[in-house]
This record gives sequence, structure tokens and C-alpha cells, in this order.
Amino acid sequence: MAKAVVSLAGKDILDLASLSVEEYELVLQTAAEMKKIMKRDIKKVPSLRGKSIINLFYEASTRTRTSFELAGKYLGADVVNINTSSSSVTKGECLRDTILTIQSMACDAIVMRHPIEGAAVYAAQVAKPVIINAGDGAHAHPSQGLLDLFTLREHGKKVGKGLKMAILGDVLYSRVARTNIAAWTKLGADVHVAGPMPLIPHDLKELGVTVHKRVEEAIEGADVIDVLRIQLERQEKGMFPTAREYARIFGLNSNRLKLAKPDVTVLHPGPMNRGLEISWDVGYCEQAAIRDEVQNGVAIRMALLFLTVMGGKTIENAD
Repeated sequence: MAKAVVSLAGKDILDLASLSVEEYELVLQTAAEMKKIMKRDIKKVPSLRGKSIINLFYEASTRTRTSFELAGKYLGADVVNINTSSSSVTKGECLRDTILTIQSMACDAIVMRHPIEGAAVYAAQVAKPVIINAGDGAHAHPSQGLLDLFTLREHGKKVGKGLKMAILGDVLYSRVARTNIAAWTKLGADVHVAGPMPLIPHDLKELGVTVHKRVEEAIEGADVIDVLRIQLERQEKGMFPTAREYARIFGLNSNRLKLAKPDVTVLHPGPMNRGLEISWDVGYCEQAAIRDEVQNGVAIRMALLFLTVMGGKTIENAD
């Protein structure tokens, strides 16, 4: 039987819909090795020595930007963070010119977050360095989706047929929701979604998910619950009555959590609005894997940089 070599060498990471299941597996296997490096006293290897990584963030970020920075440094790369609020963007420089300017400095990869959907795809068309999408509007956040898969695997859940996955909250404005729906449905999981109807896209069922009006229906018997942050900064007014009403009707609390399986894993991409989409006790409960997600984000981003910039290792799969 012929063998197909899987590699991400030189590939732009723009979303998870365009990656194959075999490519998911390559990243997850590599991340497991990278996490071993993170556990060492000296967290540094020379894999990307002599390579330069630019973090270009047009939006505020703590977890994603810091983890990409640490990932590059742990691999020995030179990492530069560009905060657009103190860059030439404030003087009117367009995205194309910013990307081409960075490219001219001979960088090897650009990690990019932008508020407009499709910005990373455009950058990949313009630039020669590897482009890694760190979030573009409400479109995609591939490294978050991969770290969620990695975290679930560590918690004994390999996403696939027979697993019920619930996504709660602000789906309309969530790139995390779209990314996880793309990955989880591709892997064959049973995906259920619930939240205020104004925050549920009208065409969501076409993506292969089941939409519920009541949170209780979505999480009943669930193996995984992914709680989304209410993105007040993106929303129009009137998407839901009040914060108190949202917490009462749609928030994940300890009583609702009892409807899921006893070994349910609770995810949240952060930052959390505690007391709004997730109660304080659930955020710290035994089933919550939220801190694990943060740590695994560094391992996944190390894997992505290693595999795309250096070619990294490959795995062989039967056709």
C-alpha cells in the first residue's frame, strides 16, 4: 500500500477547515514532544536558531501573543513583537505595506492577529514568509482549535464519533466556535450549539451541528462543553437583555453542569467573564481544563512554528 508523507513545511496556517486530519495528527504528535521541552529546567532547544518570527497583532492579546512569543524563544528563534498602536499603522500605513515592510527585513514567519475576516489569507497572498493566523475577526483561530484538541486528548477524549460536544454562548462573533466546529465535525463528533438566538448564525445548521434554544438540551449527556466568551466589544446593542439575565438563562453553572457526563471536560478560550458566561465555581471546578489549555497553547504553537518554518518531522500514513 502506498504511503503518503504528511508535512507542513512552508505552509501557511490560516484555518483548520483547510487542514487534513493527518495534518492535525502531525501537529498534536509534535506538540506532545514540545511539551516535554517545556517541563525541563532549561526550556530551550536550537531548532529555530537563526530564524526570525514577527508577532503582528492588531488586537489586544495576552494568551495567544505571549504563548507564540515563548514558543519561538523556547525553540531558539529571534522573536519581535509589533504592537500596531505604536507602529506606522497609526500613521495610516495599509496592511499590504506593513506586511511587505516586515518581509523586507528577512523574517521567516509572521504570526498575525487582525480584526477583519480574511486578513490572514490576504497576507499569505502578499507575503513570502509563513503566515500563521492568530485570529482574524470572527473567522478562524487555528492554534486555539488545535490546543483544544490536544487538551481533550490529554484528558482522555479523542475527538471523533460517539463524542457529544457542546458549544455555548456567543457563536456569532466567535472565531473559536467556527474553528472548533470545523475541526470537530471533520473528525466526526456530534456537535451541539446553544445561546441567545441573536448570537446564533442563521446558517449554522449547514455546518453539520445541532442548534438548541435551551442550554440544558445542548449540554445534557455532553462529553465536552466549550464555553465562549461574550464579546461585548464586537456586539451590537440588544443581543441579549442584561448580563444578569444572560447568566441566569445561558450561563454555565454547577447545576447545569450536572446534566453533562460526570467526566465532562469544560473548555474556555479566555479571557473569562466570570459570573456571566461561566460561574466562578465552574471556572475552578475539577472538570475545567482552562489552565491546561493555556499551557498547551505554548506546546501547540511551538509545534506549528517548528513544522512550518523548519519543516520539522513528518509522519507517514497509508493512502
